[in-house]
Amino acid sequence: MLKHAMRHLGLVAAAGLFAASAHAADVQFLGQATLKIKTQNDQTIMVDPFVRKNPVTPEAAKDLSTHGETDLILLTHGHFDHIADAPALAEQTGADVALNADMGNTFRTEGIIPGEQLIRFNKGGTITPLDGVSVTMVPAEHSSNVMYGADDSAKKHNFPGGEPAGYVIDLPDGTTLYHAGDTGPFAEMRWIAAQHEPDVAFLPVGDRFTMGPGNGAAAVTELLGTDTVVPIHHSAFDMLTGTPEAFQNALDDRDYDGEVVVMEPGETKDF
Repeated sequence: MLKHAMRHLGLVAAAGLFAASAHAADVQFLGQATLKIKTQNDQTIMVDPFVRKNPVTPEAAKDLSTHGETDLILLTHGHFDHIADAPALAEQTGADVALNADMGNTFRTEGIIPGEQLIRFNKGGTITPLDGVSVTMVPAEHSSNVMYGADDSAKKHNFPGGEPAGYVIDLPDGTTLYHAGDTGPFAEMRWIAAQHEPDVAFLPVGDRFTMGPGNGAAAVTELLGTDTVVPIHHSAFDMLTGTPEAFQNALDDRDYDGEVVVMEPGETKDF
């Protein structure tokens, strides 16, 4: 975090830097890939909102009214466990929804979210959707489609979901978060590390549909080099066999000297 404070604020006394960074962003992990980020400017960003039918989300957080202050929703791709609550949350809060351009077309033309609430962009692009907040869409290695049925209909239809992505989120105090979305390791992670220098990386480790603990550890040590990493996209479903403990062990085997922050669903950390 210190390096980002220096980059954004210039040469300031060390004491001043630490004072400015004392309260950066509160990040709540709500299970699977869902993050609720509260910025230093009291803005709320929801990434991949999936809470009402998420088996590991605490009951108190399943009520969308508890997230009524949401200012921005970010969607990494179109799978149900990443977009399930986006339409209802967008309707409830009026929040803008940022997503890949093609999936945005699907949302607009199928009436999933009104077009005026959509911020369509693509990988490599940067938007500034909130005061002091910039978001850059970066690659992810996965798939994307949209399974949707109006009014919670049991019958779902399959629509184009564009391409999967991750997000680099620069916050008002200079802290940089990297939400990798659903992905395996890919060489461009080196570019993300060099270009954006994320302070914290939120990486999937559940295996089968994303990288597992071993590949996740390789991504951290060989590609990203991030000082702090948080495992996500695990434990919600039986098919996801990768665990945070196995991820920690794989990093230990690689002599990783950074910090692994394992967050329980519902837990909030200050980064």
